[in-house]
Amino acid sequence: MKYVDEFRDGERARGLAAALRQEAQPGRHYRLMEFCGGHTHAVFRYGIPDLLPDNIELVHGPGCPVCVLPTGRLDMAMRLVLDHPEVILASYGDMLRVPGSERRSLLQARADGADVRMVYSISDALELARTNPQRQVVFFGIGFETTTPPTALGILEARRSALDNFSVFCNHVLTPAAMQAILNVDPASEESVEIDGFIGPSHVSVVIGSDSYAFCAGQYHKPVVIAGFEPLDVLQSILMLVRQLNEGRAEIENQYTRAVTSQGNAKAQQVVQEVFTLRPTFEWRGLGQIPTSALAISDDYAIFDAEKRFAMRYVPAAGTKGCECPAVLRGAKKPIDCKLFATACSPESPLGSCMVSDEGACAAYFTYGRFREDALQRQSQQRAAVKARRQA
Repeated sequence: MKYVDEFRDGERARGLAAALRQEAQPGRHYRLMEFCGGHTHAVFRYGIPDLLPDNIELVHGPGCPVCVLPTGRLDMAMRLVLDHPEVILASYGDMLRVPGSERRSLLQARADGADVRMVYSISDALELARTNPQRQVVFFGIGFETTTPPTALGILEARRSALDNFSVFCNHVLTPAAMQAILNVDPASEESVEIDGFIGPSHVSVVIGSDSYAFCAGQYHKPVVIAGFEPLDVLQSILMLVRQLNEGRAEIENQYTRAVTSQGNAKAQQVVQEVFTLRPTFEWRGLGQIPTSALAISDDYAIFDAEKRFAMRYVPAAGTKGCECPAVLRGAKKPIDCKLFATACSPESPLGSCMVSDEGACAAYFTYGRFREDALQRQSQQRAAVKARRQA
């Protein structure tokens, strides 16, 4: 199968792994952040860490839109459906299981009588509005640049169809702004995470283009290699980053040339610019307030803005006590560093957003059993360290 089988070839994977072992310089530690949650799952699904030399570390980033949504925004949706019985809230499935304040999810709100429905696209939400003219239908818009154009098209369709009972609760966020926020943290701060380079997101880059990351190389001297999701995509991208770092280069390279261009999808960008405007600031779980990092519905389409239609108000709220999801999202900790992970918190009963989403790092660790191997390795390292101290 073109673009699938050839990127899962075991012999080629072993060749790339051998090249990485040869080119990774002894005595040097490479810390590479895969920003996209889809890459995190690909990494563990295909056992990429087992093919890397010990001095190449993959750091998990905030590229999971469900994960980075702060608790306060989820609580807004919860209050909306509980306070307005005329509202049907249409949401993607992942969002329904994320715990809000007091560990309450939208699924639990539905059990309490709220009309919350899972949809696969904004088209499903539009159809709900058409078939329920007496009700108000609110689409829970969420995602990075990949899912933003469909939401914009949905709003345009609502205008064309004169659907005055349809609106969008907009939570679309922007990748470059989050990358810049990670790089802007003061190195002396406890929030700082050392990153040598980025494995750039693929689907996002199809929309915005590889040139959107030029600031990483130009302003921060950090290389970015945009990667596809197959195992050979990821391995080749890691090799490209290692070579850049060895040579002292910081460039934006595109491994995913079969889908990504330098300028991206101009038509998708145009429809987003027509419907949306930049928010002055937006809170991200784990990263705090980031200026111009999210989108709001523009004044020309304000009639379809659920926040304005229902006077929704944002109130900051804390997540589950003891959950390390914020630190995991900024790359400061790994899932197994959380005391709740694989004990009180699991995919069946998630306490944090990173365990819910198909793109969450905690879900990846749990699903592919990586945490068991990491736990054993850490125990071995701890025993070795104790033994070394005793001998000293």
